[in-house]
Amino acid sequence: MTNTISIIPLQNLLFAFVPVMIVIYILYKWSLDYKHSIYAMFRMLIQLLLIGYVLTFIFDSDSSLIVLLILIFMVLVSSWISLRTISSKPKELYWSAFVSIGVGGGLTLFFITQSVVELPVWYEPRYLIPLAGMTFANSLTGLSLAAERFEAEIKRDASYEEARKIAFKASLIPVVNSLLAVGIVALPGMMTGQILSGVSPLIAVRYQIMVMCMIFGSSGISTALFLVMIKNHIKK
Repeated sequence: MTNTISIIPLQNLLFAFVPVMIVIYILYKWSLDYKHSIYAMFRMLIQLLLIGYVLTFIFDSDSSLIVLLILIFMVLVSSWISLRTISSKPKELYWSAFVSIGVGGGLTLFFITQSVVELPVWYEPRYLIPLAGMTFANSLTGLSLAAERFEAEIKRDASYEEARKIAFKASLIPVVNSLLAVGIVALPGMMTGQILSGVSPLIAVRYQIMVMCMIFGSSGISTALFLVMIKNHIKK
């Protein structure tokens, strides 16, 4: 098995946008908001190009301070994005989201990197930053779903306990679906990337099991903390 991955020529990469253009055309013909999809694709391009250069700099810097600042920035952005689904946004909610993602995602990330991967240096960016991205991204998704559902249940006069239970269950739907589908319907990105780069599928499976446990744990812990902290902050 080769240990090198094929490099995609830039001109070939352009063909990846053919299915994208088909979907955008369908949105246009059906009088849907195709401009938002174009904007999202444009942002994706800019963000990924920028992060490529940023990660190269971070990997070469070998600085624990830079890595720590990046992690804090990721939590700040995740907290802001997670609340975009709700209409009432007092300042307390941002603090609750930040603490929930920071504690739930951060502790899970630290436990995984130190106890499972056993990084020789805690801030090893090549491991820590990609794993942090997966952790915080799934935590924010859980928070976003929970916040929207919790607000809806409170507005229909559900009790706090009932709204919390329904919101927490709804927040776990995506990650539970992923657990059920992985290996049968889908090969997740990390596992696929490792296999494409020449890593043994049996080794890739171990990493993917670790990732799935990390995602489930961080999402559930962060969401539970958030739902406890916002008890008196979302109004009917």
